[in-house]
Amino acid sequence: MIALKTSKLLGGALLASLALALPALAQDAAAPAAAVVEEIVATVDTGDTAWMFISTILVILMTIPGLALFYGGLVRSKNILSVLTQVFAGFAMIALLWVAYGYSLAFGGPSEGGLSAFIGDFSNLFLGATSPDSVSGTIPELVFICFQLTFACITATLILGGIAERMKFGAVMAFLALWFTFSYLPIAHMVWAAPGLFFQMGALDFAGGTVVHINSGVAALVAAIVLGPRLGYMKEPIAPHNLTFVFIGACLLWVGWFGFNAGSALSANGTAAQAFLNTITAPAAGAIAWALGEKFTRGHASSLGFMSGAVAGLVAITPAAGFAGTFGAIVLGFIAGLICLWAVVTLKPLLKYDDSLDVFGIHGIGGIVGALGTAIVAAPALGGFGAEDYSITGQLVTQILAVAVAIIWSGVVTLVALTIVKAIFGGLRVPESAEIDGLDLSSHGERAYN
Repeated sequence: MIALKTSKLLGGALLASLALALPALAQDAAAPAAAVVEEIVATVDTGDTAWMFISTILVILMTIPGLALFYGGLVRSKNILSVLTQVFAGFAMIALLWVAYGYSLAFGGPSEGGLSAFIGDFSNLFLGATSPDSVSGTIPELVFICFQLTFACITATLILGGIAERMKFGAVMAFLALWFTFSYLPIAHMVWAAPGLFFQMGALDFAGGTVVHINSGVAALVAAIVLGPRLGYMKEPIAPHNLTFVFIGACLLWVGWFGFNAGSALSANGTAAQAFLNTITAPAAGAIAWALGEKFTRGHASSLGFMSGAVAGLVAITPAAGFAGTFGAIVLGFIAGLICLWAVVTLKPLLKYDDSLDVFGIHGIGGIVGALGTAIVAAPALGGFGAEDYSITGQLVTQILAVAVAIIWSGVVTLVALTIVKAIFGGLRVPESAEIDGLDLSSHGERAYN
């Protein structure tokens, strides 16, 4: 994500200082002071601010109800309410944790020294150091905080697809809280905050390929392995119960992704327009690639394949959205569609892990493809928008380092967090009888269908 993500103007502090100083100023100094105040206020661009409000709403839309319906349709009918509830409750909890300490740890702290390369500090708990007058770039800082809140929420809830249909509800919530604190926040800081390790190294992640998709995809894989497979996995069919819900969810995801990607420009400008276009063409190419791959390998192109390919294209273009040219975005989306198809259809059965809704196969693998591919499609010689002295080889090395750290960090945090939660709750999985009855009834006392 571009550097504007981390530029914070202390508008509120400056205004407060001026308010204290004005009574002591002589009459002839009042006019210059007023001019300074006016200049500070003028840094807020109403057009950029309006666009960021819309982008924030779009990312909320792609989570609730978009992701919830997409996941809900993919599980069996006896578990749809459990998935909807987990996504909704996860969104609510992470939103509160973000305001309480998440934003401060992700984007606060000193500009150098100490642990500033890895994490922020607690200087802005409950946003105590932020006021309506605080400015970030050309928008109010509170708008930036809200926008980033939605990223944290969807990243955590993406993991739920890997552990669907078998984990205790309380254990799910406790795990998400721990993972958000010790995996999402440090990686977001390292990649997007100005003093962050990979920001300083020049890693490119426009809207979250590393921070969001690799981070959540690896967590879903590790969690799925630790939990073990669902009852009957690879022994009996476990088919999606409502592909219409999946279709609606996928469409909401695609629409919401315009806020996710184009909104990450943090401004209504040409970069946002390029990201917007890339968010159309990359998933379109991914959908076609997946469908063609299915046709040649399995004899048919499925509706679920088209939707899965589109999501794979969206994931892959996320880190490159503002860096790739139009043709580069199409190529990246097409390649991601084919590779993610292979990960879901071939790799997953080969390794026999039960990532219920293919979070790792699409978000993890697609995120890796996108993060590494960004180094190529961002090259000006290939129509990208990298620096004039851009080096594909040098950038690729940086991207590989960022990807490797994200994989290891998320994997270790997930393993430790699950171990802690297992000890607290006396196990991670619901009893076998509860899994057979379905989590809707056993965990929530409700049925989606009568």
